[in-house]
Amino acid sequence: MTAKSESQLTGSVLMVRPVRFEGNPQTAASNRFQGRALGDEAPQPAALREFDALAGQLRGRGVEAIVVEDTAEPHTPDSIFPNNWVSFHADGRVVLYAMEAANRRAERRRDIIESLAGEHGFQVREVVDLTHHENDGHYLEGTGSLVLDRVNRIAYACLSSRTHLDPLGEFAQRMGYDVVAFDAVDRGGVPIYHTNVLMNVGEELAVVCADAIPRAEQRDAVLERLRDTGHEVLVLDYAQLDAFAGNMLELRTRQGRLVAMSRRAYDSLGDEQRRRLERNGETLVADIATIEDHAGGSVRCMLAEIHLPRGTGTKA
Repeated sequence: MTAKSESQLTGSVLMVRPVRFEGNPQTAASNRFQGRALGDEAPQPAALREFDALAGQLRGRGVEAIVVEDTAEPHTPDSIFPNNWVSFHADGRVVLYAMEAANRRAERRRDIIESLAGEHGFQVREVVDLTHHENDGHYLEGTGSLVLDRVNRIAYACLSSRTHLDPLGEFAQRMGYDVVAFDAVDRGGVPIYHTNVLMNVGEELAVVCADAIPRAEQRDAVLERLRDTGHEVLVLDYAQLDAFAGNMLELRTRQGRLVAMSRRAYDSLGDEQRRRLERNGETLVADIATIEDHAGGSVRCMLAEIHLPRGTGTKA
């Protein structure tokens, strides 16, 4: 199937409302952002309040936030991050991804895909299934592993235990993307688990923690590719990366561009960085400290962008 031209931004997102949210012990080894919370208090009630508040903020700004309830069984503590198991594309294709943690694989739900078609009128013409790579111990975790420049068909990906070359190559070949792969590490030299915690590509503005890419030739290649595609580049430092400033997402509303991020991320930015964001579009700032502290993901991780066309012709 030939890839259809695609906008970088969408005004529709999928969110999964948690029922048994908690830090996932199966992902803690590779996610150094996880487990910051202190105390033994169960995080589900606070996480649910944060989730509902974010969904309400998005809707209040004109974003179509489609909320699906999680199921109590099987227990999927990270279900609040649907962008890791699925992505939605303008040509009507849906991609299912290979997940490293065994308990995250149960997050993949065909009923959610069917509901987007049956209840919300989106076209699903084909499901591209990359989950077979799990059999070989190779993983690619959606738009966590991939930061997509949908307009220019470029997939940025930092390699880690959750992002491997084989499924990355299959994604690129089947979906018509060029790959910019690189290594990225935190300030302690540990590989960063997902690309979307260190960078985001919007319509005109790209955000990246360049210091996290230790090899100069790879760092230069990423920055050059971003600039060659016409993006203004806003560079983050390690402290801002640690505060999830890289984990923002640019969306489209009737009023224009909207950049969604967490309170912790926004507060980490300097005055000039905030001015650059605000010149680019409005900002939406959400208090999700419980979710960040326990699960090691932020606002972008909670939003699976829906680029599917609307209309008839659904074939899942």
